[in-house]
Formats: sequence, C-alpha cells, structure tokens
Amino acid sequence: MGTGVVEANLKYVERSPIAMFNNVVRRNMRTKLRVVQFALLAMDIVVLILAFELAFNIRFIAPTTSLFDPTGFRDPSFYLQFMLILVPVWIVLFFIFRLYDPTILFGGLREYANIFNGCTAGFMLVIIAGYLDPSLVLARAWLIIAWAFAIGFMMVERFIFRRFVYWMRSRGHLMSPTYIVGANAEGVAIAEQLMSTSATGVNIIGFLDDSISPGEEVLPGIVVHGPTSRAETLVQRFGIERLVVATSGIHRENMVDLFRRFVNSSDVSMWLSSGMYEILTTGVQIQDVGSVPMVSVNRVRLTGINIVLKALVDYLGAILGLLVLSPFFFFIAIIMKLTDPGPIVYHRRVVGVGGKEFDAYKFRTMVVNSKEVLEELLARDPKAREEYNKYYKLKEDPRITKIGAFLRKTSVDELPQLINVLRGEMSIVGPRMITMEEVEKYGKWGLNLHTVKPGITGLWQVTGRSELTYEERVRLDMNYIRNYSIWKDLQIVVQTIPAVLMSKGAY
Repeated sequence: MGTGVVEANLKYVERSPIAMFNNVVRRNMRTKLRVVQFALLAMDIVVLILAFELAFNIRFIAPTTSLFDPTGFRDPSFYLQFMLILVPVWIVLFFIFRLYDPTILFGGLREYANIFNGCTAGFMLVIIAGYLDPSLVLARAWLIIAWAFAIGFMMVERFIFRRFVYWMRSRGHLMSPTYIVGANAEGVAIAEQLMSTSATGVNIIGFLDDSISPGEEVLPGIVVHGPTSRAETLVQRFGIERLVVATSGIHRENMVDLFRRFVNSSDVSMWLSSGMYEILTTGVQIQDVGSVPMVSVNRVRLTGINIVLKALVDYLGAILGLLVLSPFFFFIAIIMKLTDPGPIVYHRRVVGVGGKEFDAYKFRTMVVNSKEVLEELLARDPKAREEYNKYYKLKEDPRITKIGAFLRKTSVDELPQLINVLRGEMSIVGPRMITMEEVEKYGKWGLNLHTVKPGITGLWQVTGRSELTYEERVRLDMNYIRNYSIWKDLQIVVQTIPAVLMSKGAY
C-alpha cells in the first residue's frame, strides 16, 4: 500500500466521530483520577474519625461502658487530641500500603487485604508507642474497638465507592484510553476480554500493528491506527495512557524499541501479555531465578483467601441444601419409581479439575435406552441432527420421561450434585460440567476447564441455558474462569433463583 493511501486511512481514523469524542474526554482523565483519589482520601479521614469517636462512645459514654475495666479512662479532650494525631498517621500508613495507588484501587480482595494490613499497622504503632512511653495510658477496649470499626467501616466505604466508580465507568467516565499493540489472534482476544466489562477502566481506542494497514477494522468500530514506529505520534495525538502489548503479535526488536521509547514516560504505562493467553487462566507469579525474571503458572485458578471463601460457600451450601431438600428428594424418588421403571440416579461421566473424570449425580430424566433412541432419531431426522450438533440438546427430545421433563424444567435434576460438592468434585458455582468428548469442542480453551471445578450453576444457567449455542456456552465459561471472584459467585447464586423460577431456556 502506497504512503498516500496509508496517510489517507490514518486521517480517516483520526477524523472518525468516536476517536474525536474519546480524544476530548480523555484529556481530563488524569484530573478525574486525582479527584477520585482526593475524594477517597477525604472519605477515609471521615471514616477513621467516625470509627475512633464511636469506639470512644461505646467505651466511655454508652451504657456498655459498665462492661469495661475503668482503667485507662482519660479526659475526652485527650482522646480528641490523640485522634487528631492518629488519623494523619494512619493515612500515611494507607499511602504506604498503596490504598491510593490506581493499580490497587477497586481491586476487591486485594484492596480489602491492604485495608486490614494498614489498620493493623496503625494499631501496632499505638501499642509500641504505649510501650516506649509509659505515660501514654489508653483504654485497651477503645483501641481494639476503634481498630475493628476502622477496618469494617473502611471496607464498606471502599465497597460502596467501588460500585460508584463502576457505575461511572459504565457510562464512559474514568476510563483509560488504551492501544492494543498487535492485531493478531492474541491481541484480538485480549481486546475482547478487556472490552467485556467496563469495570476494568480500559477503553480500547485502537490497534497498533506492523503488518496491517492503518484504517483496517479489526473489531467492530476499532481499527488499526498505524505501525509501532508511529507509536509516539499516535499516543500523543489520541491521548493514550496505556499500551497493552500482545507479545506474539510484534517482533522482538520492535517490542524492545517500543519499551525503550516509553519506559521513562510518566504519561504512558505498558502492559505485556504472556503470549499464552489461551492457557493462562490460572494466574501467574513472577520470580527471579538467577537474575532472570520467570513466569510460573499457578496449578489451579484460585489461590489464597479465594480458596477458603470458595470452599466455605461450597461446603456450607451443600450441607444446608442436602439437609433441607432430603424430604423432597425422597418424594421425587417415590414418584419416579411409580411412573418410570429404572434407576433413580443417573451417573454422568464428566471432567473435573486436572482433567480427572468423575461421576456427576443427577436424577434420571431419560428412558433407560436413551442412547439407542437418540441414534435412531438422528439417523432418520436431519433437522434433529442439525439441532443436536449445534446445541448438543434437543428441544423435542423423545428420550425424556414425563417426570424427567418436570425435573429438567425446574432444574431439580441437578440437585443431587450437592453430593459431588461435598466430595470436592464440584462447586456450587462454576463452568458447565462436560464429558471428555465435549472437551474437543472447546479447542484451544479446553485446558482452562481443568483449572476449576464444574458448577451446579453458572453464567450459562442465568444467561440462557439450552437456548445458547455451544460457542456461546464456551465463551461464558471462559468469561467466568478469567473473571472469578467470590462476589461474582454470590451474584450468580442470586440470579439463579429467578432463572430457575422462570424456566427460561430449560428443556
């Protein structure tokens, strides 16, 4: 392509309404971030004062004061003066623990952990100060209550503030204009993932690519702005704040050159992908081995506190569910025996963590010779064969029994899988359970399924269930695995209730 055509395409990109609008909005992005940080700082100060004051009232003024040892009582003015010293000290500690760092803000559990660590460090400083200065006598109950209130109040404050920021981002505010460097399959996959939710705060403006002509559309509404050699000009022109480099989509020499040009920039940050986007859903750790930075892959998706919270939800949910539903299970078993001969529970061989197979329990909803019935139907009915190949299910399925139709419609047939949860084979929430044969349909994404337990419910359950194509189910499973959080699990559990009651897409 000639230089004149390239320039014409680039001018087209620069004149596009979307680019012009985003360029105007982005110029105030850093100012908006500073406002957000200042607002958060002000709210933290208010929350700390509230925590210290409420702790004082509980310890010395409220009727609860009779519960405590009178030792440590000081004039209220002393505690007021002490709080005026303590609040700025704790705020400094919050800065040390990166509670105002944009890379930590709105990060869920990581932010909460830093809140706990920051407040605990402040608590320990007061104890050390009291040890070094015997004249500093404080009521221990006041200090402990203030510490607990500070942690609790700040976590609630940050949670509410994060919801507000997500709401702002969903309306196009507080977004960082970003270039994806490399418009190959990995770059496109990264862009689609970052664009799947506005909560990331990443606004994909376009691509930089050395092998695709400027102006060529890579994703709907998103085009290549130019080669990496023009990165500095384009970054300045479009107010770009972040470069996300798909390492498999750029030559090593060009990547090193790009890094050299932006490494000292205070306005533009660079993110490097691993080059293994298809398999790294489990997260990675970077460590120096012989002064060489190495990326190690976690064996499973969840680590640390996430494992504990996930296990807590799973085992408590399974135990309570089995206790409450056991009479209902007994009633279903009686109905099944009276209406349809054959076993009550069906054992489906599916794939779990690490690719290990196990038997998932379900109430049997099909006739005993279901395999033969299906083969005969698909052999004589092309439409049924086409539907089965597309959805892996049939809307009018002759294999399903009368009681089975009710069990499927209400998703009651899945409830025996609570036993699988207790056995550690499944989770309450997770990707769909699939057979070893179905793994092939996931292609390059199949390895991801081996990193998490399949779930009784999941995104597929609350999004459309059997009405989804197989490709859509795969996409939802990958979305869940990559974006897991305990809050997402709880949200899916809540959304499952109306989804089951409405029976949308269940057959």
